[in-house]
Amino acid sequence: MSALRKKFGDDYQVVTTSSSGSGFNQPPPEKKRKRQRFVDKNGRCNVQHGNLGGETSRYLSDLFTTLVDLKWRWNLFIFILTYTVAWLFMASMWWCIAYIRGDLNKAHNDKYTPCVANVYNFPSAFLFFIETEATIGYGYRYITDKCPEGIILFLFQSILGSIVDAFLIGCMFIKMSQPKKRAETLMFSEHAAISMRDGKLTLMFRVGNLRNSHMVSAQIRCKLLKSRQTPEGEFLPLDQLELDVGFSTGADQLFLVSPLTICHVIDTKSPFYDLSQRSMQTEQFEIVVILEGIVETTGMTCQARTSYTEDEVLWGHRFFPVISLEEGFFKVDYSQFHATFEVPTPPYSVKEQEEALLLSSPLMAPSLCNSGEKNSSLDCLETLEDNDSTTKLPTKLQKITGRDGLPKKLLRMSSTTSEMTYSFGDLPMKLQRISSVPGVSDDKHAGKASKISSEPISKSVADLPPKLQRLAGGGGGRMDGHLPPKLRKMNSDRFT
Repeated sequence: MSALRKKFGDDYQVVTTSSSGSGFNQPPPEKKRKRQRFVDKNGRCNVQHGNLGGETSRYLSDLFTTLVDLKWRWNLFIFILTYTVAWLFMASMWWCIAYIRGDLNKAHNDKYTPCVANVYNFPSAFLFFIETEATIGYGYRYITDKCPEGIILFLFQSILGSIVDAFLIGCMFIKMSQPKKRAETLMFSEHAAISMRDGKLTLMFRVGNLRNSHMVSAQIRCKLLKSRQTPEGEFLPLDQLELDVGFSTGADQLFLVSPLTICHVIDTKSPFYDLSQRSMQTEQFEIVVILEGIVETTGMTCQARTSYTEDEVLWGHRFFPVISLEEGFFKVDYSQFHATFEVPTPPYSVKEQEEALLLSSPLMAPSLCNSGEKNSSLDCLETLEDNDSTTKLPTKLQKITGRDGLPKKLLRMSSTTSEMTYSFGDLPMKLQRISSVPGVSDDKHAGKASKISSEPISKSVADLPPKLQRLAGGGGGRMDGHLPPKLRKMNSDRFT
């Protein structure tokens, strides 16, 4: 424990680990009943095609790929069987020619010229074919020029032998050089982990390359397999959803020299948006990981696969670091490749965390001030005040004091608060700001705004519309006498 604290710091205290190689004793977790996987840990897909009917003939149309996809025992059986049948067939053809010509009975006659010299029976005909096909040529058995049918059969044998050799030897070569064996040296962690990284809940797993040769253009993809039912009632037993592991940022393109931790950030776009530690105990899903790349030594494309079921995803865990700096190189400790340790992680889903954050935060005002770039801070405050004050006024006064009912020039005048010198403390706040603005002519026939007057504020009231002039009283003093009784009573209650 002291070594781990020294290595990771006091903030990352190890509680438990998921691998026996980590050196910590922990009670084994309760295992769920093993269910059927779609993709095994070694990448094999558990899918069998049945009831093909007449579609099986499609396999013969692509015979070469069919032979390559067969298991090794069947490949070896077909390889030996094909050569054995071909040799026996051609040896029988040579024996038939010798039998039809009568060479078998006259083989020991020195004055007789047979089709093939020194062919007395079927074994000798078989040996002649092997010597010819394998280009051994001992010189004891040979074809003569007195046998035109033998010459034709010899040409047919050469062509047929070349085709059989090309087909079977090519099939065996492709099968031996398949990049599936290269995938055996690509490792995936036994478990996936969910914990906080950079302040976000993240799903993580680890990949590694055991060889020194690189995987060129390595790319990783993740699929979520989960059963669901559509709103129309259709049941999808294996619905495939994409898990973003950095496609938009290019993080899915890997430089796989040392083990890497692949991350999927759980946000509103993630299928795990509403996944919590409690709900994961009842969920059933499978994460399929696909790693593709080009083998540097052969140039062939290689694909490695694995999967993680819901019981192989550890909530609140993080992977051990496996890279250490030595003298002149970096060392990778693969004994800790699968090991994890527990870290503090909220047990709630991202959806629940966001809802709790909204409930705990103070009520924010509606963003009415963000609708345009020309709105000032004074307009924002005025909007908030209007929501409370105008609702208490009569309908007619609400229309008068409402901002939508004011002329546009008055709206512009209301923002020039720095030039206010007089105070109408007994008026509503909107009338105070309106009445404190220097006079602006609203002559529609002139079409031009007058310059800011330097005369007293009392003259600016004359430039207001008649209805507002009656409210303001035309002066800068106390104007309760000019207000309607209901508004005067409300105004006196407000400033008492």
